[in-house]
Amino acid sequence: MKNKDVDIIKNMKTVEWLKAQLLSTVANLYTTLANGEENTKENLEDNISNLILESLLLGKRLGLSYESIKSTLRDNIQLNLIEEHKIEKWYGDLSILLEFIDNHKD
Repeated sequence: MKNKDVDIIKNMKTVEWLKAQLLSTVANLYTTLANGEENTKENLEDNISNLILESLLLGKRLGLSYESIKSTLRDNIQLNLIEEHKIEKWYGDLSILLEFIDNHKD
């Protein structure tokens, strides 16, 4: 088997593993919310940060750059601001998130 073939197989296995990790993390998030555990805040932060991490890593393995994902995220936030998304109307979360992204460009 050629080196290129090994790399393709390795990448495919990594993509499948990351997809499984994402599903597992979503399940853990639901469990945390359902159980109302003692350390709920810490568990929620851990689960949500893992979802972001695993999503970014999956995107990278699928050929996307972190910069393009960030740019698309920013575009999606702006679109939802224009369309007056309910979350923005009710809480202003999208404006806060856009400001966070723009102020943390490192």
